[in-house]
Amino acid sequence: MNSTLEKLEQFGIVPVVVLDDAKDAAPLAKALCDGGLACAEVTFRTDAAEESIRIMTSEYPDMIVGAGTVLTTEQVDRAVSAGAKFIVSPGLNPKVVKYCLEKNIPVTPGVVTPSEMEQAIELGLEVVKFFPAEPSGGLAMIKAVAAPYTMLRFMPTGGINAKNLTNYLDFNKIIACGGSWMVSKDLVAAKDWAGITALTKEAVSTMLGFKLLHVGVNNASEEAAASDSAKFATLLGQDVKVGNSSMFVGSLIEMMKNPGRGTCGHIAIQTNYLTRAMYHLEKRGFVFDESSFKYDAKGNITVAYLKDEIAGFAVHFNQK
Repeated sequence: MNSTLEKLEQFGIVPVVVLDDAKDAAPLAKALCDGGLACAEVTFRTDAAEESIRIMTSEYPDMIVGAGTVLTTEQVDRAVSAGAKFIVSPGLNPKVVKYCLEKNIPVTPGVVTPSEMEQAIELGLEVVKFFPAEPSGGLAMIKAVAAPYTMLRFMPTGGINAKNLTNYLDFNKIIACGGSWMVSKDLVAAKDWAGITALTKEAVSTMLGFKLLHVGVNNASEEAAASDSAKFATLLGQDVKVGNSSMFVGSLIEMMKNPGRGTCGHIAIQTNYLTRAMYHLEKRGFVFDESSFKYDAKGNITVAYLKDEIAGFAVHFNQK
């Protein structure tokens, strides 16, 4: 998978944008970036699309902007000339796909049927757009066709929203979801950039699904840990489970037998997608301590600590 599609996978959500006026391009790009999604698919359904891509990519050069609803090779040239980093089409047009591949332009054509998927594989594609997703059977259909076509991964678009987003992203054959609920035509027409930013932040938050797992408290000795664990157990009506290095009071409080990470202790936070969360948090300026990483049997990171403490606590994130 090429680097552009890898970045879209890290974002997890690709806003699908329709702009009737190129003057809206810059404030919309800012709203998306402020909300945590520095990427967009600008559809070639309107005359403003080409200029909108040019404005977004020039004023926000770090943003990954692609062109959607691309139907011809002429539109490919116009989109790429304007700054588009990837091409998306609603269907599989072999002429358009071959043209993009010859020019090393990332392209994800729309497919629904097994026959179209076989064409995509024959053309050398690894990622396709499943469109329209919900009307075509949704996640159940993707899982069904992914079984024989193990080499394909999908970017579903059409009917994806905040309620079903994580259902799709939980399936490892899906790299990202395209959606327009945070950039609806009504919001753009009203120039409600603050509303778009808020919905974008909400979408990212829903996707990452941060949840407090427990708070670890450092103790000077095992005796001190046992004493304080007993007090918390009485206070909360919970049992104490004794481990090798700590004692858990229920599931929310971990009393360390000896000082561990962090001046005061540590805070454990669960996330739906750890590597994706790390990407988003790094974009926000946080740095992870690579020496803290723990891996599963497949080499996936399952635990990662921030490099710096917050309020005297080390902070680690766990894969759900």
